[in-house]
Amino acid sequence: MLLQVNQINKSYGVKPILSNISLQIQERERIGLVGANGAGKSTLLQIIAGHISADSGDIFKAKETRVGYLSQTTGLQSDETMWNEMMAVFADLLEMEQALRELERMMADPGIQADAKKYEDVMHRYSRLSEQFREKRGYEIEARVRGILHGMGFGGFPPETRIDTLSGGQKTRLALAKLLLQEPELLILDEPTNHLDIETLTWLEGYLRNYPGGILVVSHDRYFLDALVTGIYEIERNVCKRYTGNYTRYVELKAADYEIAMKHYEKQQEEIARMEVFIQKNIVRATTTKRAQSRRKALERMDRLDKPQGELKKASFRFEAGRSSGKEVLHVKELAVSFEEKTQPLFRHVSFELRRGETVALIGPNGVGKSTLLKTLIGDRQPDAGTLLWGTHVDMAYYDQEQAGLNPRHTVLDELWNAYPHMEEARIRTVLGNFLFSGEDVFKPIDALSGGEKARVSLAKLMLQQANLLILDEPTNHLDLFSKEVLESALMDYDGTLLFISHDRYFLNKIAERIIELSPDGVTNYLGNYDDYLEKKQELAEIEADRQGAGKANGVGGGASVGGVGGTAGKAGQAGAGAVGAGKSGEGGAGSGNALSGSAGLAADKQQKREERSRQRKLEQLEADIAVLEGEVAALEAELLQPDVYNDYIAVQERNQAIEEKKAALAPLYEQWEALLE
Repeated sequence: MLLQVNQINKSYGVKPILSNISLQIQERERIGLVGANGAGKSTLLQIIAGHISADSGDIFKAKETRVGYLSQTTGLQSDETMWNEMMAVFADLLEMEQALRELERMMADPGIQADAKKYEDVMHRYSRLSEQFREKRGYEIEARVRGILHGMGFGGFPPETRIDTLSGGQKTRLALAKLLLQEPELLILDEPTNHLDIETLTWLEGYLRNYPGGILVVSHDRYFLDALVTGIYEIERNVCKRYTGNYTRYVELKAADYEIAMKHYEKQQEEIARMEVFIQKNIVRATTTKRAQSRRKALERMDRLDKPQGELKKASFRFEAGRSSGKEVLHVKELAVSFEEKTQPLFRHVSFELRRGETVALIGPNGVGKSTLLKTLIGDRQPDAGTLLWGTHVDMAYYDQEQAGLNPRHTVLDELWNAYPHMEEARIRTVLGNFLFSGEDVFKPIDALSGGEKARVSLAKLMLQQANLLILDEPTNHLDLFSKEVLESALMDYDGTLLFISHDRYFLNKIAERIIELSPDGVTNYLGNYDDYLEKKQELAEIEADRQGAGKANGVGGGASVGGVGGTAGKAGQAGAGAVGAGKSGEGGAGSGNALSGSAGLAADKQQKREERSRQRKLEQLEADIAVLEGEVAALEAELLQPDVYNDYIAVQERNQAIEEKKAALAPLYEQWEALLE
């Protein structure tokens, strides 16, 4: 057992936060911790990590168990470069490597070679130290650092990038990368998916599934929890309960437990009612009074079940459009935006359309310009090129993930009242009550609210606008799992048009009817939700692989088989029809972005896929070459441990020279590999 928590209690003042919390984590278990905002999840993690103390209770863990903790606000603070900071994790191994190099120098020293006893002593030390170095995976250090940095989205960053030049979100990602390199026996992660794009999220899921230690994670990302955890602890009303399975299974089990508990309660209430009626009727009769008294005693001794409390109070709201817009809501054509300090545009050739009633998600990697595109649509930024054509009667409302539209000096009540001064106070308070602000909560200053509370205030203002076009930038950020479900229901019932950015794949699956993928050179449209998007991407990749295979089989070069190419083009067109062409907007592309429907767009798309396939082949070949050379280095180093080698100084020199030559050959291969990953 990695960790056991027994009867933990914690209060702030007179308010209890945690009551008799107990949980345990076995080796290699992946445990999710869920609950509403303010339930005490982060407090419990801080207690387990030793950052704060509990009022009472015990925590047991094995002496050799190292605990690694990542808080929501953890950002790596250092004036080092990214590479040096990550390598510092392996300081003991790097010292060991230096000791090995020194022993190798001593083995090559003629003076030591002349003294058989000294030479044998050095060789034994080298053998012992080299074996330790190998067992601790010392030969994998640089490959591990490169792999983690690339997976966490830093593959395109120069290794010499200084940490103090990174953004807050990047520093948090780097802190997680460092923690993964440290490989503690127990990882405690508080909202690790914040600041991650979908590609990085997918990589992190795969990495954590194969992590050699145990994991305790707090996350509001349901897709992430479904993919990773095998058990859920829920904190609700200050107490903790365990459910076996992932998040979806937890929801099912919790509903089933409530139903069973309610049936038991109702059955007992019926029995109590029957006994009370019998007592009332028979207590005064001489012939039956003893039986009635016996029933009364049984009733007094009965362990009465408490009525199951059911779910916590949730926010309750719906979005309504004040009027209907025209059929064509927005037409974007060849849009380009750049920052002044950059010579290259952030993105260009962006073309797409929005029609009344559509629900469209905008996705893409971090830094590609998704939020910038939305701010350009609402008029906060001016495009460098292209046109925006709005339809008739379009009433737009915008949700900013940074909550920049909130005045920190206002109270919650003032924030809504100032926005809608003609609305009665009773109506304002009713709206705030629907968003879980009641009583004295409405007088809280905005700057004292949590991220989730600020999000609820922004959503309340958004609801009152009665817009027929909602443009939402990461609306699920800071919301707990229950608030996300309420927001999903409200958006699914909304009869207006919706364009939103989200990295929440569960939310994308529930809400999106079309997905627009943004890249520096345009957008690609896909019909359906996130799972449909993944399926279409896989289908297009397979089509391209088939085309490449057919090209090789037919000897494609200067004169390709017309039939082979035509057949592949036909497949691409058919696949495209299922995904709004899986269309790439680009130069000469149609305004709707369905470039696969035109020959120029199809050619450009094919060319891009050919280049990507070529890059993948080169990458695979490089990795194979690197693996061969690294294997040869490892074999040579293993030979240095053999008595017939380390007792022969000439053989040692030959092996060391060969190792240096192999490492010199590896250096340019590493550089090419990193360049292809960018």
